[in-house]
Amino acid sequence: MERISLNGVEVYPFTSETQLLEFVDTHKGILVAINAEKILHATPETRAIINRNIGYCDGAGAMMALKQKGVKDAVKIPGCELWLKIVGHFAGTHTFYLVGGKQEVIEATVEKLHAEFPEIDIVGYRNGYINNDEERAALIDDIVAKKPGVVFVAMGSPKQELLMEEIQEHHNAIFQGLGGSFDVYTGRVERAPKWWVDHNLEFAYRLIREPRRIKRQVHLLKYAWWLMTKKL
Repeated sequence: MERISLNGVEVYPFTSETQLLEFVDTHKGILVAINAEKILHATPETRAIINRNIGYCDGAGAMMALKQKGVKDAVKIPGCELWLKIVGHFAGTHTFYLVGGKQEVIEATVEKLHAEFPEIDIVGYRNGYINNDEERAALIDDIVAKKPGVVFVAMGSPKQELLMEEIQEHHNAIFQGLGGSFDVYTGRVERAPKWWVDHNLEFAYRLIREPRRIKRQVHLLKYAWWLMTKKL
């Protein structure tokens, strides 16, 4: 599949969740969520991380840019939904390993996954607070020993991607970085209601709920200008 470059960030133009799932089943690798902010604020380091891996369209801004580039049927695939689609699709055939969040969050996540997906086989998990090289090495050794088919890491970018790349050097699997998805899944953080998500206004809902985000989201005006002037 040919990737599309958006400000030097290479994105796979998946046209459905099914196409993405089929792709990662045959092309093991690290899924990296791409949104307007990652495209706008791309640096040589973040571009390199994304372009080494499987960047997918996570937000409406990235989807609009892909459509502008000619991928008329490009779709937005929110990462906080995708990981659960991966669980549902592969639970009967793949084993899972989870890393991230506080101890109570990762334990609640594992408990809820077992309740919602009785067939899931979680071979290991740990919180996201890796304090030294010894703990990092122990985590990698455990993953290598247990050989999970899918590894989820929820630690925020680019920290989670760098850890997944280090693990991948020793064990190949389907990897996905999840940011704060465990908090959303366990109800500790509220996601925007469905109407806002369906109308690509999730960013506006979050701004209303958290006005301090204005300093961060004002930069999206520049991204909108790039879209209007076709600078991507």
